[in-house]
This record gives sequence, C-alpha cells and structure tokens, in this order.
Amino acid sequence: MVVATALPALRAGFGASLSDLEWTINAYNLVFACLTLTGAALGDRFGRRRMYVVGLAVFTLASAFSALAGRPGELVAARIAQGAGAAVLLPLTLTLISDAFPAEKRGVAIGVWGGVTGLGVAAGPVLGGAVTEGLSWQWIFWLNVPTGLVMLPLAATKLRESRGPRHRLDVVGLLLAAVGLTGLAWAPVRAPAAGWGSAEVIGALVTGVAFVTAFLRWERSGARYPMLPLAHFRNRGFSTANAAGFLTFASLLGALFMITQLFQVGLGYSPLEAGVRILVWNAMPLLVAPVAGALADRYGTRPFMLAGLLLQAVGLGLLAWQVEPGVGYGRLVGPLIVAGVGISLVFPSVANAVTSSVPLGDAGVAAGVNNALRELGGVFGIAAAAIVFTAYGGYGSPQAFVDGCGAALWVTAGAAGLGAVAAAFAPARGGS
Repeated sequence: MVVATALPALRAGFGASLSDLEWTINAYNLVFACLTLTGAALGDRFGRRRMYVVGLAVFTLASAFSALAGRPGELVAARIAQGAGAAVLLPLTLTLISDAFPAEKRGVAIGVWGGVTGLGVAAGPVLGGAVTEGLSWQWIFWLNVPTGLVMLPLAATKLRESRGPRHRLDVVGLLLAAVGLTGLAWAPVRAPAAGWGSAEVIGALVTGVAFVTAFLRWERSGARYPMLPLAHFRNRGFSTANAAGFLTFASLLGALFMITQLFQVGLGYSPLEAGVRILVWNAMPLLVAPVAGALADRYGTRPFMLAGLLLQAVGLGLLAWQVEPGVGYGRLVGPLIVAGVGISLVFPSVANAVTSSVPLGDAGVAAGVNNALRELGGVFGIAAAAIVFTAYGGYGSPQAFVDGCGAALWVTAGAAGLGAVAAAFAPARGGS
C-alpha cells in the first residue's frame, strides 16, 4: 500500500516505464504467491513461531536493500526478497491465530486480524504520501527496518510455538509452480510493450500452462507431502472462498494501482493529498472488518462474502463512471466508501471460510493456499488494468491518463462482480 502511493515518484526518479512500475508491485506479489505454500510447510516442519521470526528478519533486511536501490532492476530484486520473507511471515499469522483460539471464537479473532490488516491498508497510502512528499521514496522502505527490529524479539518471546502435520518440503512442486506462475504472470505484464503475438509473450504463456499442468499432476499423484492438497478443492466452502479471494484481490490491487496514480497524475494532487483522499476507501476495513468477522460466526460467511463483493463491484463501477478530467473529489467519495465497505466484509469472511473448511491441522496449508491465490489475483489484476489502461490512454496528458484509468477501473469492477458469482455458490454454513 505504501509503495502504490509512491509509484509516480518512482516513475519520475528512475525514469521508470509502465512495465517497471508493474514489476515494482508484481515482483513482490508473484514471489509471495509462489512461495507462500512453502512458507506454510516450513512452519509445519520447523515450528510456526520460529519461521515467523525468520520471515520477519528476511523482510526487514530486504526493506533496507529496497531503500538502497539505485535502479529499477535493483529495486525489483529487493522486492523479490521482500516477497520471499512475506511468503513465510504472512500465512503463519492466520495459522498462529487459528491455533490460539477455539473454533467458536475464531471468527472474532480473525475479524480483529482483518481490522489490524485494515489499519495497515488505511495507513499505507497516507504514510507513503507523507514520507514520499516530506522525505523521499526511499524512506517508505527504511520505515520497515526499526519496526522489524522491535517486532523480532517480541515475536521470538511472546508467540506460542506450534507445528503442523507436514514433515517434508515438496521441492518438485515448488519448482514447477514457480516456473509456471512466473510464465503466466510474465505474459500479460510484457504484452503491452512486446505485443501479444510476440515470441516472448507466446513462449511465456506456453511455458506457464505447461508447468502449471505438470504441477497439478505432480500434486495429484506424485507428491508424498503435496504443497497443494487438491482434495481440499472438492470442499465447496474451501474452493468458493478461494475463488472469491482471488477475484477480490484482482479487483482491489488493480484498482489501487490505478487510483493512487489517478489522484496524482490525472487530478494533480500531491502524494500526501492523494493518500489522505484515498483514506475514505481503505480505512473502512479498520472499522467494519472486526464486526463482520464476529457476525460471520453467527450468520455464516456466505452473506458477507456476497454482499462485500457486490458492494466492491458497485463502488468501483460508480468510480469508473465518475472519472473525468477535473472531477471534484466530492463526486468520488461515495463510490470509494461503498467499495471500502465491500472490501471490509470480504477480508474476514474469506479468511474464516478458508480456515474453518479444513481440519485444524491443515489450517496452515489452507491459509497458505488462500494467500497464494490472493497474491496471484493481485498480479493478474494489475496486469489486466495496465493492459486496458495502455489500450485506452497513457501518460501523455492528464486527459489521456483519465481516459485509460476509467476503462481500467471498469475491469476491476468486473473482477469483483465475478467474485460475487463465486461467493453465491458458497455453502450457507460451512460444509462442502
């Protein structure tokens, strides 16, 4: 979230292309998606608290290297390392929470987790704008370092250690998934510059499909300790919640990629002014998610997933409809609030549905699958938004930017609408 607000500053400071900006976000997301299942497996094998601390240490160190980057390529490399640390760190948060609370209180706990996540979402753009404007973009990464150094001893001493049922790493599955997912993500990111008919893009798509197919076959029949237990997807609650999570983040990150730039490039606000104005959108999870998590325990997760994705689709659609050169901020507030409330309902309900649809011992791998699919959704959402933005507009003028941004936001609204269709097929209360 902090990096998204700094994209125009990165573009100006590095002379970065649209592709460079995409990879600044997507390098992190893609590595996170590829490695998060392995992060969950490492927690099962070596201890969840221990690996949480390791992931936090890697993330903190990579943040320092991101701040020291002198070229786009160096920043992307550091973001890859950040993604690797986060792939161990983030899925274990849900696993540690699921282990610490009984089933009847887990929805409330995950709702609080969603609220804390909402605090980060809300603070990120404002903090990124303030730091970028008042200091420099490098400080959006330096700020992670003291925070990480404070958290490391607390995590090592205050968290309860636990392990899961998996005792070996699925190395073959990891390699097949990493190559396959990279190929599938590389194609849409490079297509605007290289062309859909280029050997590079076609080769990436073919490679991605081939390796993902091989990965699924390996997980089904060859892996002794599969990183992706395909049997869980026969559970309707698990599969629909993950589909909803994938499309939620495709919509959310695709919209965030465009909106943070819209306020600065298209409407002329400073980074801090843009961050403050976005707050009505991304502060909603802080207020709504804990309540939604508690209510989901009582009424089931499906109503909140469905209502949340419908609100997100409506809010982003209204935003796309209102976007035009010189549009007043007052016309954008309502759509942003509607979309923000929608996200707030989806966050805790998806997480609760995923972890409650599998045995407690598999909560780690379930959280890992959910995080991987969410990040992959973000990768494809940003890529799709960038493709449509390039087709209908560009950076040549504020008018050109607004034209492309409006078209891209319609795509993000459509992704949320598809997520609502997936949520409609979820079981009313758990089950398969």
